[in-house]
Amino acid sequence: MKQRTFDPVGVLFGIGLPVVAAVVGVLVTHLWRHRLPDRLATHWSGAAPNGFSDPTTSAWTFALITLLVAGGCCAVAALAQPLLIMRRAMLLIGLTVLGLLVTLQLTILIVQLDITDSSDVRLPTWAIGVGALGGFCVGVIGAALLRDHRRKPAAPEPPAPDLPRGQRTAVLDTVGFTRTGTATFAVVALGVAALGWWFVGSFWPVVAVVPVLVVVVGVMRYRIVVDGDGIRVRNLGMTSIDVGIDEIEGARVTEVSPFKDFGGWGLRAKGRGRYGIVTRTGPAIEVRTAGALTLTITTDHAQEMAGALNSWADGRIRKAPESRIPRDPS
Repeated sequence: MKQRTFDPVGVLFGIGLPVVAAVVGVLVTHLWRHRLPDRLATHWSGAAPNGFSDPTTSAWTFALITLLVAGGCCAVAALAQPLLIMRRAMLLIGLTVLGLLVTLQLTILIVQLDITDSSDVRLPTWAIGVGALGGFCVGVIGAALLRDHRRKPAAPEPPAPDLPRGQRTAVLDTVGFTRTGTATFAVVALGVAALGWWFVGSFWPVVAVVPVLVVVVGVMRYRIVVDGDGIRVRNLGMTSIDVGIDEIEGARVTEVSPFKDFGGWGLRAKGRGRYGIVTRTGPAIEVRTAGALTLTITTDHAQEMAGALNSWADGRIRKAPESRIPRDPS
């Protein structure tokens, strides 16, 4: 089968939507040009505008920012071979930013229709939060529709004899934010947003912080499942990494220092085909596949996971149905 280069859903959401948004912004500005002031307010300090621009110049500036910032993030989702979890995360971030930019641009235009002096125009800042939340919701839909198209050739040989072996027993672990850590982070973030509400006199910071919370927790909390089907990683309620037992060349235990080895915490990419879910310093399982994918996950159960995977991979057989963890349909 020919290796797929682009994911059609990723192209639609990751490239199509940013391009359409940029074009719509320029087109709407052109259609409304005769109803807009010559000096369009584009920046506010508190309640009063302190930055102005020609409407056409503002439209093209928004279009450029939309394509470079939002489109730059989203475009990763269009590529079929990078890890699905990476593509989903970038699409969520990019479309959240896109929703904010589109709503902000249209709001700036709408509040200045049919006026000649924009020096005292007030911007309804609630639109910023609503736009970010709307973009995030579209991002969730797009992320759920993305599929894993990476190449998955079968490993020609069993794992090397010097790699650990263990019992063929399912191993599960949750890495990253604990429930307590997630709750603490949410309280702190909402507290900061409440201060922003009080400072700017609008509730948009509270609305905008919701997608930020979900994305941050989504890329810092993962459910790891190791069984006879291979190793799977779930986050944001979806299976985002699925490495089959047939493609695993071997699994080993290693020690990971987040900054030294991967340049930070969370979902990381280091070089071609090397990805890490790095949430702490310490032991990690490193899984190598015949498709040149190397996946590193920090976990206290690295020894058990590596041993189980190598033992199952020795015979390339499935474990008994009663010990299998049900696969997620996504």
